[in-house]
Amino acid sequence: MATNTKTNDIIPVIDLKDFPNQSSKLIAACEEWGCFRLLNFNDVLPEPLMLEMKAVVRSLFDLPGEIKSRNIDEFAEDGYLAPSPQNMLYESFGIQDITSRRGVEYFCSQLDATPQQRETIRRYAEAVHGLVKEIGTKIAESLGVKSENFKFENWTCKSRINKYHFTPQSLGSFGGPVHTDSGFLTILHDDEGVGGLEVMNGSGEFVPADPWPGTLLLNLGDMATVWSNGRFRNVKHRVLCKEGNTRHSIASFVVGLDETLEPLPDLVDHDHHSKFQPINSVGYRKLRYLKNMHAGEALALLQPNK
Repeated sequence: MATNTKTNDIIPVIDLKDFPNQSSKLIAACEEWGCFRLLNFNDVLPEPLMLEMKAVVRSLFDLPGEIKSRNIDEFAEDGYLAPSPQNMLYESFGIQDITSRRGVEYFCSQLDATPQQRETIRRYAEAVHGLVKEIGTKIAESLGVKSENFKFENWTCKSRINKYHFTPQSLGSFGGPVHTDSGFLTILHDDEGVGGLEVMNGSGEFVPADPWPGTLLLNLGDMATVWSNGRFRNVKHRVLCKEGNTRHSIASFVVGLDETLEPLPDLVDHDHHSKFQPINSVGYRKLRYLKNMHAGEALALLQPNK
């Protein structure tokens, strides 16, 4: 597939095989963009497995509606979302916890997945969790954080499996509103050929994150801003229909669940006071929905004396 070289020159690119040489570039990407493209991660997440998972994803969306609707979760928005009058272009599934075999099996059972599909989903979930731990550790080490102050292997990961029903008639329509992710880190396995994702740069302009096969797009959410005591950017993004072809993506979110998140002790001192009150991801998500603040505005409510 052809790639947009202009876009690839804009969004930072991080080579997972080139650390610690990439450390300063990684921190700059987190601070200035809040997102980056990742290369050379296939020792952890092999490309054949990525292609297998995409094939499974397409087959799951072909299931009858009564089976798809069995995908439910504690939070309604974390289960199956069918196209709605508010957004006819978007449909998605949710996996509550990809870090546990039980969570993956529960999702597969909901959808009557075949043994082969279950095995692919299980291996993919394990690989993504491994990548989460590696990237999280690289971010912490690049910041100079003490090892006892980060434990990414304990953080929970959720996934959303997305389908955008783009057609020639929907050109210019939004497949998803402007938002930030509420969690710490999102690993996006985007569509290999169909674009539409846009991220906001430091100037407040949306730029396309065009397809680049063999890479992943990683973006930071609101909890990364808390964790870094305001140093890291929680990037705003949206999905726009730019061509009339169906688009599939898999987003895996590092959320932490019951983990209390607050600014790292390493980043708080006499000259750098804590900018945010402690909160866990469940409480923060509820706050975002209660206040209808989905683009990072709720972080202001975590500031001391707010």
